[in-house]
Amino acid sequence: MDSLSGLLAFVRAAELRSFVAAGERLGVSASAVGKSVARLEESLGVRLFNRSTRRINLTDEGALFFERCQRIVSEIENAEAEMARISDAPRGKLRVSMPAVGYRMLVPLLSEFTAFYPEVELDVDFNDRIVDLIAEGIDVAVRGGELADSRLMARRLGPFRLILTGAPEYFQRRGMPQRPEDLLNHACLRYRYPGGQQLQAWNLSEGEPVSLRIPVTLSFNSIEALIHAAQEGLGIAYLPDFTLCQPVDARRLVPVLEQHTQEQGFFSALWPSNRHMLPKVRVFVDYLAQHMLPLR
Repeated sequence: MDSLSGLLAFVRAAELRSFVAAGERLGVSASAVGKSVARLEESLGVRLFNRSTRRINLTDEGALFFERCQRIVSEIENAEAEMARISDAPRGKLRVSMPAVGYRMLVPLLSEFTAFYPEVELDVDFNDRIVDLIAEGIDVAVRGGELADSRLMARRLGPFRLILTGAPEYFQRRGMPQRPEDLLNHACLRYRYPGGQQLQAWNLSEGEPVSLRIPVTLSFNSIEALIHAAQEGLGIAYLPDFTLCQPVDARRLVPVLEQHTQEQGFFSALWPSNRHMLPKVRVFVDYLAQHMLPLR
């Protein structure tokens, strides 16, 4: 067996089904990963992958070897993580995934966080796509709703309310709705979940019949697009209340039917459960829990 680096290259390639993706994860070229795997195959005397122009798949022997090697690599990573915990200073690259609208909550906190932890290098992806933390090497993800993946640990960060809102200019033209039924005669801007056609429900206190008949004047798969469309006077949007925390946004959008919109959501920080909580992960999650949604 050539080295532990060859073993790691094999495990990452098997997890991601791609030499290119494995190289990106390990910080080497796809060619280097392929050569490491080839040397490992030569040393073992078996073929570990069936290769095609588009992807790679494990052979029967490769699948058996992968099952054993995955545990070995996991133990090595746990040992490294345990050693890293000895150090009091959080350091290193921290890969974070947040919803696209999350920049409104995170960016105002960065100057203080980076001042406290100058050796932590944040690499943040603002995207509504649901990521696979383990497969994609994400250290922390911030997501709304209930945790569905048993491989992850979670810490609730704080709640938010959903509100109906529109531009003052829109209400001057169309009038202010006084009850949920009035929405049936308004332009309604709807959020469409990424990757499909499902629309976010407007959960109003008047009950299901009104909510199911809310018009779809425009739909977007981006909260940011909804915010801007509402600010431009195109209609009424159903938005998280933290999107109105910035003074400019608060002046350009006016909440309506507040007594009928009591729906709450919450954000949680997620991280892989099969790894020790590194100092950089711990301080970032602690900081978010204390500052991201304060006094809510």
